[in-house]
Amino acid sequence: MSFPPSLPVIRAAVPDDLDAIAVLHAEARATYYRGRLPEDDYDGPAERARTRAGWTRALAGADADAAVLCAVDDSGLAGIAAYSPVEGVMTLTQLHVAPARWRRGVGSALHSACVAAWQRAGAGTARLEVYEHNTRAQSFYARHGWYPDPHHPRHDTHLVLRFEIP
Repeated sequence: MSFPPSLPVIRAAVPDDLDAIAVLHAEARATYYRGRLPEDDYDGPAERARTRAGWTRALAGADADAAVLCAVDDSGLAGIAAYSPVEGVMTLTQLHVAPARWRRGVGSALHSACVAAWQRAGAGTARLEVYEHNTRAQSFYARHGWYPDPHHPRHDTHLVLRFEIP
């Protein structure tokens, strides 16, 4: 008998998660940048080092209003999300799901955990930037209530989305 995969447990990331986070981040980004950017721009040694340094800073937890969340299931790290206030607006800076775990509720579970944290923090709105060619992510965000920012709809190659926190 086969059982459906269990929903992930969402927890705060810890420094010991760094290696798994860096791998998942690179794997997820490759799915939407491959064929659109030179590989070194999203998966070369310099980019991997920059990404690892960014996650190291995020995991250090210097900002009390920022967080890195992990979605963990029976197979290990299934997804990650990070948020922090940017210029006074809560910003979802990262949300990645391991491609092998797409369409299993991991992204939705991470999104719900972020929204709950934003509610506790008293934030009224949130923003994010999504790569213009990442239509899969754009559909995900639209299903969760995100909409194009009417005042600043683009930033370089990214669309800017807003979310009214209930």
